[in-house]
Amino acid sequence: MKKTLLFGGSGFFGPVILSKNPEIISVGRTLPPKECKNEHIHLNSLDEINKLDEVDFDKVIFLIGSSNHHEINLSTNMGIDLNVYPLNQALSYFAKRKVKKFICFTTILLYDQKKLTLPVDETQEINPYINKYVFSKYLSEQIVQYFGNSIPSIIVRLSNIYGYTKLRRPDLVPTIMQDVFTKKEVKIWSDEPKRDFIFTEDAADAVLKLVDSNFEGIINLGSGKMSSIKDMCNIISNLSKKKIISENKEVSGPMEFVTDISKIKRIIDWEPKYNIQSGLKKTYEVMKAYNLNNL
Repeated sequence: MKKTLLFGGSGFFGPVILSKNPEIISVGRTLPPKECKNEHIHLNSLDEINKLDEVDFDKVIFLIGSSNHHEINLSTNMGIDLNVYPLNQALSYFAKRKVKKFICFTTILLYDQKKLTLPVDETQEINPYINKYVFSKYLSEQIVQYFGNSIPSIIVRLSNIYGYTKLRRPDLVPTIMQDVFTKKEVKIWSDEPKRDFIFTEDAADAVLKLVDSNFEGIINLGSGKMSSIKDMCNIISNLSKKKIISENKEVSGPMEFVTDISKIKRIIDWEPKYNIQSGLKKTYEVMKAYNLNNL
């Protein structure tokens, strides 16, 4: 892994990958958390990517972008600015460097919600025009495929990822976790949907195996299990001793979703180690320690 670069090591998912392999080199404008002992190369922006000219690398894990679909869908250009332009700029450089593997991340929300057959595999029909966020991820996939002849690449369609973080995140699990430590009353829109939740550590293990694989193309990454938000909230309530109130509001997306992960399990001999109970328990314990340290 000494020749692997990771862009976006200060975000939500990047630090987990870095912590699993200290030989990976972090690249970006912000240092990863102090828990990560990886070498870091500072770039103020991708306009400075030529600083990597003297760096010996041949693989790239690219996590630059935004998953804040709420803000992206309300913005005119945010999805293009954060998810599309940086990817195109980076790949233009990596094509010259002749990298051996490039891996980036889109979303299982690309699959056409009106035509789903559960579990959802990679062959199912997509609908890239449902909103601006999904469209930006579709354009990202098109850019990767445009460079496909010169850069062996993997596009990971990521399911609902959750885990511990010090960041304020729009995702459901980190938001609930942070709320149970800071608010007297915790509320969510609805506890009815059922989703495929994957723990960050399991996802990181899969990514590290994918980078070293011979696979190229699109692949799903989830737990392969469906959990209701109601059950998830009950687990967190039992851990925190705080009630989580569902406001029973209407939410977007399918009411049920589970990812078919048979392809990724076959390619890299991987399967999740954490179920929803053990993953949430570790998330709670780590984030509780974060909050105690900030007192």
